[in-house]
Amino acid sequence: MKPPSDTRRPYGGNTRALVIALDVGTTFSGVSYAILEPGEVPKIHGVTRFPGQEHVAGNSKIPSVMYYDKRGAMQAAGAEAENASVLSQAEDEGWIKAELFKLRLRPKTMKLQMNGMQLGPLPRNKTSVDVFGDFLAYLFQCTQNFITDTHANGRALWSAVQHDIQFVLSHPNGWEGAQQTKMRRAAVYGGLIPDTDEGKARIRFVTEGEASLHACVLNGLAADVLSNPSRHGFLVADAGGGTLDISSYAIRGTTPLVIEEIAPPDCVFSGSVFVSRRARAFLQEKLRNSKYGTPDALDHITKRFDETTKRLFRDHNDLQFIPFGSPLDKDLSVGIRGGQLKLTGAEVAEFFEPSIEAAVASIRSQIEASQGVVIAHVYQSVWLVGGFAASPWLFSQLQERLAPLKVAVSRPDSQTSKAVADGAIGFYSDHHVSARMSKYMYGVEFLREFDAQDQEHVARKNRLCELPSGPKLLPDAFDCILARSTLSVFEVEIWCYRGGNTIPPWILREAEEFSTLCVVRADLSPLSGSAQPKQGKNGKTYWTIVFSVEIHFGLTEFRARIKWVDNLLWLTWTFHATGKDEIVGHIP
Repeated sequence: MKPPSDTRRPYGGNTRALVIALDVGTTFSGVSYAILEPGEVPKIHGVTRFPGQEHVAGNSKIPSVMYYDKRGAMQAAGAEAENASVLSQAEDEGWIKAELFKLRLRPKTMKLQMNGMQLGPLPRNKTSVDVFGDFLAYLFQCTQNFITDTHANGRALWSAVQHDIQFVLSHPNGWEGAQQTKMRRAAVYGGLIPDTDEGKARIRFVTEGEASLHACVLNGLAADVLSNPSRHGFLVADAGGGTLDISSYAIRGTTPLVIEEIAPPDCVFSGSVFVSRRARAFLQEKLRNSKYGTPDALDHITKRFDETTKRLFRDHNDLQFIPFGSPLDKDLSVGIRGGQLKLTGAEVAEFFEPSIEAAVASIRSQIEASQGVVIAHVYQSVWLVGGFAASPWLFSQLQERLAPLKVAVSRPDSQTSKAVADGAIGFYSDHHVSARMSKYMYGVEFLREFDAQDQEHVARKNRLCELPSGPKLLPDAFDCILARSTLSVFEVEIWCYRGGNTIPPWILREAEEFSTLCVVRADLSPLSGSAQPKQGKNGKTYWTIVFSVEIHFGLTEFRARIKWVDNLLWLTWTFHATGKDEIVGHIP
């Protein structure tokens, strides 16, 4: 295969530019960026120096943690939020710790299994979007400081590009338009972009699965797969703190590199944080009658489990120890001796088990959904990336359990935890993925002509309406987009159906399988000249205009355009998603 740099295209812009990828993770976050020079292949840089961890050379991730005071003002973030002096001040002054805040943005249809634990309270006068925006602002400031301090003439560089910086925000595969809208609003709140159409257009979105794919390409992983276009697919499994994001792809060309998504991407809440949650629930019961069973002690022991035992665990037959205290800490009744808590390997394996089962089930589903592209006749590849990928136990268990499916699991030697941030820059620059699969069905409500012989129609008879043209119609039918009668403001809801592969005939507004994806809204008054008069029932005149709304689902965020007939010509107008859960615009 060609070296990674050979798969990349030179920047086609006319002036120097800067693109920043912000990977806000559930537990850890990172930033990558590229200075775009006209005619040159972009080089990806990582922010490797953050406040509070300057002593750790090359560390590219910081904890996704903040502290707020009682007034709701942020006082510390990232590595600084875990500094001993900050922790002491937080306790003395009653600060609120904001963590796992990314999970608050999740779609309502994605349920959390927290083992009885709840997400902590939000800071005073703050919404989940505000908190996310505060952390984006912190990452952005860290990035500015890093670039100005690291690059030659860094301050002049920043001054030249700061008003048109392009941003790429990554999110789990399961996030949808509503979550992208919240993230865009957070970027405005955090001061990354102005609250204008031009400002919002500087935000791009990419799923963590697709970003991880681009990172794998950049790192030259699985060169045999990338250099051999065939019907055989491969999977990218991004195992992070909160989610496991599984995506399936196939190579369609190598010069240039062209990759297609071959199954709807999957996303499950089974990341490493849930291993820790299960461990804490177990420890709470185990230490219930011990002096080490207090909430503060449990928090400390669980944190030490995260930092040591969870990361090193590799054999369920070996005894495991959580080093959390001094040699004087002892309670033999619960297995504590010399400041260490003893657990069996089987107990620790149980903390991991639901996450491993979810990953295996998701990969099986991807193989089935690929409709034979990822087949079991030859060994297929799963590229395991993300912070959780560093777990020896997760890696070995996936290898063992997927071997009967003739699926080989591999992970890069390079640092996998920064794959999403690097890959997001690769996505912005290279766009290797040429086709994507929709996970759900999308449609709109329309009026269906009443059929007295259809029992479902008869059951809805009380909702019949009659248009000027005469037909008796029923609302709530599920179908493709059709025009409405008003010419002032056109508005239509795009509905999402998650109930399977059979197209539903009706919209069940209270059912969990249905939800509103977004609203498409446009001022159609300039089209009035194209309206045609018609004679309706009882001789009444009504007006019609032929137009359609087209939604482009092939990108990482939705685009739409409206088409209408004027003097026998089809005219088009493209408009984009805004920060108000809608796709909106005005015809020029």
